[in-house]
Amino acid sequence: MPELKDTYPLYLNNRAAQPNTDLEVTDKFTGEVAFRTALATPDVIEEGIAGAVRAAEGMAKLASYERQDVLMHCVARFRERFDELAYALCVEAGKPINDSEGEVTRLIDTFRIAAEEAVRNYGEVQPLDISARAKGYMGMWKRVPIGPCSFISPFNFPLNLAAHKIAPAIAIGCPFVMKPASKTPLGAIIMGEVLAECDILPEGAFSILPASRDGADLFTCDDRLKLLSFTGSPGVGWDLKAKAGKKKVVLELGGNAAVVIDKDADLDDALERVIFGAFYQSGQSCIGVQRILIHSEVYERVKAMLVEKTKTLKAGDPKDRETFIGPMISDKEASRLKGWIDEAVNAGASLLVGGGLTNGNMLEATLLENVPDDCAARNEEAFGPLAILAPFDDFGAALDAVNDSKFGLQAGIFTRDLFQVLDAWDRLDVGGVVVNDVPSYRVDNMPYGGVKDSGLGREGIRFAMEDMSEIRNLVVRRTS
Repeated sequence: MPELKDTYPLYLNNRAAQPNTDLEVTDKFTGEVAFRTALATPDVIEEGIAGAVRAAEGMAKLASYERQDVLMHCVARFRERFDELAYALCVEAGKPINDSEGEVTRLIDTFRIAAEEAVRNYGEVQPLDISARAKGYMGMWKRVPIGPCSFISPFNFPLNLAAHKIAPAIAIGCPFVMKPASKTPLGAIIMGEVLAECDILPEGAFSILPASRDGADLFTCDDRLKLLSFTGSPGVGWDLKAKAGKKKVVLELGGNAAVVIDKDADLDDALERVIFGAFYQSGQSCIGVQRILIHSEVYERVKAMLVEKTKTLKAGDPKDRETFIGPMISDKEASRLKGWIDEAVNAGASLLVGGGLTNGNMLEATLLENVPDDCAARNEEAFGPLAILAPFDDFGAALDAVNDSKFGLQAGIFTRDLFQVLDAWDRLDVGGVVVNDVPSYRVDNMPYGGVKDSGLGREGIRFAMEDMSEIRNLVVRRTS
């Protein structure tokens, strides 16, 4: 395994800085301090924002091929540092090493897609002579960078979700300040180290600033920042939006995603995908499978299959390649979800498998059924290794059950019926419907985001670039 350093810097206006080593980052499996990073103080955050403002004009003037070159440099360096990035993620997030390697692959994909999109910032020629008064007029529009951006990324995908902010910003030409999650800052710091190798970026083009949660306000309220992109919990996200003032806000928040398994589905295939969707990286995904709706004709069979498969999942050290269930991010989060499970059982739910908590943050993969409608395990975002089973008789009623949630991120449908697929696409109040797979599936160029309490706006490189830009119109009058 690669070795991690004892200390890491922050990146301020393109350069490494080590004002302190105040942020302790633990190995989430052992609980021991794995390394320390610099922690940005308010004056450092102010310097980063001021630098981004100064860099706005220079970033906007970079040629498309120059922005593409920066992104392709990142792709090459991430490939060279693949093992280091995966191991760092395994340690700081407690993510099983196989999943960590998968996330590094997605990091590379995301920057590669952004490099392709950097030279595709198209506009449009528009005829304006729609009536006699506009004869001789024509219009054209193009997209221009919105200016300095503020990014706040979460702990659960600290590489790829940071990449979904950084890469499109570079592709469109926006300077930025980023606050990575304080529990998992290293992935973003390494991205900063790689970007610092690109001399073509103007000073202030980027700052990677680990900060306390209180520091989030500094990334939110400053009117010099033209966009805030936040990924994290709904409560924090909506609170930041209320404080953001005039700037554009993009929120990618939580969910309690549902999957529907109809009676005609390939049940063996659905089993493998649902187990993955519910329990990969210990269920700590906003599109992790939390609600499993199964047609009553196959309910008992699928339930038995799910219980048996869940029992086989190996839990333990995420550095072990046989491990599927690693630790949750903290003892506090594991205890919170354990409490929800106990609450549901005490209210009449049936515990089918799991439910145990060991070593503070190792929660067993858990399946429940007959969960009362008013339980937190049913209504809130579990964000851990918990899924709830329920039967249905009518497909339309199953769609209503999916919609019976304050969240609306993605949903999965296992069926062979094309008409039911189209019905689900029309009726489900979610940002995306995934057919014959789990809602946990995401490709990094697709539009991704939710409705209701799950957020505002869409990620996916092209769509993030649209949010990070504004349309500038040109009207031409012919005089001869």
